Amino acid sequence: MALKGGFRIRGGPSRPWNVCEAALVKANARHQVDASTSPMLVALVDPESELGGALFGHVTHDITPIKNATVSVWRSQLGDPVSLDSARVELWFRKLISRRQPPRLHPGVRKLLQVIREELGDHRRLSLKRMAAIAGLSDSRLMHVFTRSVGIPPRPYILWLRFQRAHVEIMMGATLTEAAHRAGFADAAHLSRITKRMSGATTKALVTLGPVKQVWFTSDLSIITAPVRPLSTAPAVGAE
Repeated sequence: MALKGGFRIRGGPSRPWNVCEAALVKANARHQVDASTSPMLVALVDPESELGGALFGHVTHDITPIKNATVSVWRSQLGDPVSLDSARVELWFRKLISRRQPPRLHPGVRKLLQVIREELGDHRRLSLKRMAAIAGLSDSRLMHVFTRSVGIPPRPYILWLRFQRAHVEIMMGATLTEAAHRAGFADAAHLSRITKRMSGATTKALVTLGPVKQVWFTSDLSIITAPVRPLSTAPAVGAE
């Protein structure tokens, strides 16, 4: 979403440009954005989470522009872009899914999520047995409770968090190798494969965006505010 003015978006280099103020883009959808003169708010949302389901459950097109009247309401809720902070963004974003009752976190899952975040950059594999022990549950019970509470099983969730953190590190100016290491990936090649699979974009394309001024990172989304120079993404090819 453009915090001021509008931007151009299209379904790839050969498609016509659409001008809008905000748009929803489905996961794995090829698209190109040009917002080099507009401050942007970009939200990365796991499409398999409760949050992603609320946003994309009724979206039928790869790219869905948002009506200007709706964007005006959103901008009013966010307030002055210059003083925008994580608390206001989080509050605004949660209002978008207020009609869906979020699942109540099991105490054991809440404890496990804290440990997952603390050890996210650790290259040691967090085994299911250890996760179950942290949560005080059996292996099978943890899988059920975690998926019900968070929206996706533990492994995809951890991978999504690592992808988010690596993306944020890149946007903050880290090299691919630095970003991969800090997010717990084996190397830059591993990060590149996961980025292609999960977002359709290449890590090279993300690097060309350059450093940004603000990044906010929460449990199931990350928010980035920055001008966006022309950026293309392509559908993921295969999976790891």
